[in-house]
Amino acid sequence: MFQASKIETLIQTGLPCDFVQVAGDDGVHFSGIVVSAEFEGKNRVRQHQMVYAALGSAMGGEIHALQLQTYSPAQWAEARVKLGL
Repeated sequence: MFQASKIETLIQTGLPCDFVQVAGDDGVHFSGIVVSAEFEGKNRVRQHQMVYAALGSAMGGEIHALQLQTYSPAQWAEARVKLGL
């Protein structure tokens, strides 16, 4: 079983992030929020690909599903108010 904290560590190691939060309690299905200046000017698909690249072979292996919300720092400043974070 994979832990959400390990996913957070992998993302933070592979991608410069301002904020990472991953949740999931069954060991294979997770949801996460990732905020990175690297996302600036990139579409959502490219942002997700960058996160998956940081996870390497764990994505699709030990991690069966990861529902992502990705934001640039400017987008996050607006979204966090809406999300209550």
